[in-house]
Amino acid sequence: MIRFGLLGCGRIAKRHSDLLGGNHIDRARLAAVCDPVRARADAVASKFGVPAHYDIEDFLARKDIDAVAVLTPSGLHPQHAIACARAGKHVVVEKPMALRLQDADDMIRACDEAGIKLFVVKQNRFNVPVVKAREALDAGRFGRLVLGTVRVRWCRDQAYYDQDSWRGTWAYDGGVLTNQASHHIDMLEWFFGDVISVHARAVTALAKIETEDTAVATLKFRNGALGIIEATTAARPTDLEGSLSILGERGTVEIAGFAVNQIRHWRFADELPSDKDVIEKFSVNPPNVYGFGHQAYYQHVVDCLTNQRAALVDGLEGRKSLELISALYESIETGQEVALRFTPRLSRLGIAS
Repeated sequence: MIRFGLLGCGRIAKRHSDLLGGNHIDRARLAAVCDPVRARADAVASKFGVPAHYDIEDFLARKDIDAVAVLTPSGLHPQHAIACARAGKHVVVEKPMALRLQDADDMIRACDEAGIKLFVVKQNRFNVPVVKAREALDAGRFGRLVLGTVRVRWCRDQAYYDQDSWRGTWAYDGGVLTNQASHHIDMLEWFFGDVISVHARAVTALAKIETEDTAVATLKFRNGALGIIEATTAARPTDLEGSLSILGERGTVEIAGFAVNQIRHWRFADELPSDKDVIEKFSVNPPNVYGFGHQAYYQHVVDCLTNQRAALVDGLEGRKSLELISALYESIETGQEVALRFTPRLSRLGIAS
């Protein structure tokens, strides 16, 4: 049994607490929660009958916590993850793992030195349609990859950003690329491989925030394919889609829905009998998968911890996604194409205004 603590009881904590506290994860349970805002900690704690803490040192001193889910603002992830590592707790950190590459490196080093595992939450990799598309990729069914596109067309109004003072800030959050679209950017890189260079543009169209609420970018992959990122929280009046398109010389797959959870197109030059099953049985994430991939993700974490398996998204894998996002911001600031690997010079991500 892996005993989890939740550090941070804000908006995203509902998905994590419902799964762990509601006993939806085999061999896992919720042991305690922590948030400096007492009302938030108390609300989650009382719902699931676990202790509430308001001080991180008291929380990490508990002997009945094996792993901590770090659900605090992104800019605080490094210090909190490092504190968990030094306390001997395995770390599950929400996306993005950090806002600066140096901070990500410090997190990885701290976990390595403490001998604990670091997991970065990329739950969309576990969405059933995504798993099926990845199986097709690994089987070589796409042939040479040509073009990959992700679209995040979501609605986040001013009330969303006004919920907390850290939202939409450079120091603690970043914009749509760092927050809402980070899962989709990771998905693009996971399917298409290493990125050679990026060129991006961004604006703050509707929200009164420091960072961008709308961005577009083009990518060049090492394998010769091209990529497109379209991300906005300025869709009005409601969410439109969160999608991934994979175009290859032998096939095309598009996964759409609000959260990359529904197959819109599944077409291959060499059809297989199993294609019919994919469309009929696996085209939509099952309704009992709470928060779509989060349940499968946590089951993966438990399996890794109990059976000493390697994580699908560890610190190094999480860092790759952050490096790509950092390059996008560097391009936004310079107006130029930015090559990876690079050292950020003008990107404001993770820096207080």
